Order: sequence, then C-alpha cells, then structure tokens
Amino acid sequence: MKPAQGRESARLRAFFQVVLSLAIASLPSVRVSAQQEAQPSPLTLQQAVNVALEKNPLHKAAIADTKASSAGVREARSLLMPHLSFSETATRGNDPVYVFGSKLRQQRFTAAEFAPNQLNRPLPIGNFTTRVGGSWTLFDSFATWHGVSRAKHMDEAAKRQLDRADQETVFRVVTSYYDVLLAGRQLEVADQSVKTAQSLMDRSQAKFDSGLTVESDLLTAKVRMAARQQEVIRARNILETVRAELNTAMGMPVESPFQLTEKLAEHTLPIPTLQDVEKQALTNRPDLKRIASEEAAQRQSVAMAKSSFGPRVSAFAGWEMDNPTFAAGGGGNNWMGGVELQFDIFQGGAKRAALSRQRALEERVVAMKQGASDAVRLEVRRAYYAVDASRQQIEVARAAIAQAEESLRINQNRYGSGLTTITDLLGSEDAARRSQLDYWEAIYHFRTSCANLELASGTLNPQSPVVTP
Repeated sequence: MKPAQGRESARLRAFFQVVLSLAIASLPSVRVSAQQEAQPSPLTLQQAVNVALEKNPLHKAAIADTKASSAGVREARSLLMPHLSFSETATRGNDPVYVFGSKLRQQRFTAAEFAPNQLNRPLPIGNFTTRVGGSWTLFDSFATWHGVSRAKHMDEAAKRQLDRADQETVFRVVTSYYDVLLAGRQLEVADQSVKTAQSLMDRSQAKFDSGLTVESDLLTAKVRMAARQQEVIRARNILETVRAELNTAMGMPVESPFQLTEKLAEHTLPIPTLQDVEKQALTNRPDLKRIASEEAAQRQSVAMAKSSFGPRVSAFAGWEMDNPTFAAGGGGNNWMGGVELQFDIFQGGAKRAALSRQRALEERVVAMKQGASDAVRLEVRRAYYAVDASRQQIEVARAAIAQAEESLRINQNRYGSGLTTITDLLGSEDAARRSQLDYWEAIYHFRTSCANLELASGTLNPQSPVVTP
C-alpha cells in the first residue's frame, strides 16, 4: 500500500504543477488586457467642451426650457383657431321635465304625452345624446394676438438663456480643465521638492557623520523632508479631486478615465481693449438679450390687460342627436348656431387691478434691465483687470524663478563650505519651490481670466481662442 500511495502522491504533485504553470503563463496576458481596458482616453480642451455641450445636465435643462417655451407659442396660437368638441352621454330617469324634453328631442312626442298622469308620473326613459359643437372667438380686442406676441418673446428669452447656459458650461469646463493642468504642475513641483529635500537631508547626514554640523541641522532637514512628502500626498489627492470635477463639468461619471493631452504652459492670447470688450458685452451678452425679450413680453402683458376692457365677439354652433338606444335610429337630431357679443360692465375693479399689476411688473423689468447693464459693465472691468494683472504676474514670476534657483545654488555651496546655516539653506529652497508654484499659478490665472473675460463679453464658445489655443 505504501508504494501505491507514493505513486498517487507523485501524480497529484505533477498535476498541480502543470495547473500552476498554466495559471502563471496566463497571468501576463490577463494583466495586459486589464491595462488595455483601464487605458485612459486622450482628451483635449475642445473635446471636453464638446462633450459637456452634449451631456451636461444644465445644458439639457436649458434645452427643455426652450422646448417648453416653443410649446407655449403653439398653445397661444391655438386660441386663434376654432375649437371643436364631441361628447356622448347616456342618461335614464323618470324626472317629468327630463322625460318630456327627451321625448321631444327624440321626436317621439305624441298627443298622449299631454295626459296629466303621463306628465306627472311618467315611466323611466333612456336617452343617448351625441353632440358635436364648436366655438370661435372672432374678436377679443386683440388680446389673443398680444398673447401670441408675448409667447414669442418668452420663447426668444428662453433661447437666449440657453446660449448663456452654454457659455457658462464652457467656462466651467475650461476652468476645470486648467484646474487639472495646474494640479499636475503642482504635483511635479512637489515631486521635485522631495528630491531637493532628500538631497539636503543626505548632505546634512554626511556633514553630521563627519562631525561638521550639529544634530539639530539633520533633524531640521528630516522635518523638511517629511513636510515635502506630505505636500506630495496632498497634491496627488487634489489632482484626483479636480479630475472628478472635470468629469462632472462634462456630464460624465466621476470615475471616467481621461488623459489630458495638454500641459500648462505660456500661450499668447489676443486681448482687446477695455472699450471694445465693454461694447461687445452690451451687444452680445445673451442674458441682456434675454432681459430685453422679457421686457417686450411684459409690454404685451400690459396690452393684454388693456384688451380685457374691450368687447369680445364669438361664434358658436352645435349639432345634437338623441336616441332611445345606443344604436343610431329611432330618434331625432337638431342644430343651433349663433354669434355672441360680450362686454364686461363691472367686475369690482379686478381688471383695473390686473392692469396696475402688469404695469408695475413692466417697471420692474425695466429697472432690472438697467441694473443688469450696470452689472455687466462692472463684470467686464473686473475680468479685464484680472487678465492684465495675471499677465504681468507671469513676467514677475518668470524672473523670480531664475533668481530663486540662483539663490538656492549659492546657499547650497555656502552650506557645503560651512559659511551659512541650515535655516538659510531651507529658506532658499522654500523660496525656489514657491517661485515655481507662483509661476504656474500665474499662468493658470491668466488662462482662466481670459476665459472669464470672454464670458463677460458674451463671446465664449467652443471655437474661442481660449478653448483652441
């Protein structure tokens, strides 16, 4: 039995070795396929903007508003057309008036129906009534026409709001895109700072081992090294956060993998004069056009309130068929038509109050239009001076980088020669790191402030220079 058991154990070990070798051989292909599935898609800024204008929920909501306003125009126009209706009614009862009228309408009335007993206590009767009717407002002091004009202006206002919503969506995507680019540069600076801090710590360790410095210098370098490592951790988390914000701005799931194809760098963008930007804003801003359309719509509301004081003329007609059973036949039919003139003499002052209310709303819209124009002028100036400031800050930051790097090099040499302290060396290292961050932040603010200037002027779109540099 023991030799047999040994042979069985050997066969099992050989089987498991074959299975294990096959599994190990398949692992590389699995890893490769998984890497291919997780490979992020390249994404340019213009592609991000186009995706947002297709999938962003705010864009979809603005489109829904335009559809609703277009339906409002069709609804207002429907009041100019005649209205037709159809009804089918089945009734049964022994009410004397009902029985008398039903037989009369069914054209089954006879002389025997005048008998007192038949009039006072008739037998139950059924009646199936088929009605086709129509009405048409011929004249209502132009209230309906004013309503159509008002609906058209509100439809135009909704379209202008869609244009502004798209511009704001583009701005959010541009800002989020550059947030990711800035976070990437900040992570690069943090990684470089770790390497520099490691070099300083190694130098301090060597000097401490040689007895050329005190332990406090080494400990200070180690503390600085720990601080730089923490900055790397924060920079990585910020990068992941702004990536999720970019996906949200595009209307994509927050975990969508994208690889930005651009790097944060200096670009020259055309900057118009303040007067030109302000003129463009007052001419092109969709929100100002929206308020102008709302003002025109409110004037039509005032006209509608005035029209309610005038006369109304309408025509009506109807055809009716009454049968004792549901099937046609055995009954009668009749028709009637006419024209009605209606004029309200007194309604307790309700119409005058409604007119006063609409006039007050018109005054409110006029005031809002003026306030919006003033706000646009102020917004343009803020955006323009922000662009000018960030452009000058780039020049200052660029010069500061060279100065800080030269200062760091000098202090490293002096520290190596024992001519300066670790505090001075770390201070120059921090200044070099800060100058790099200031430079990238200045470029970031310049690009985003240019986008904000185009947003303020009402010219931001997927083909803007800030989107397609």
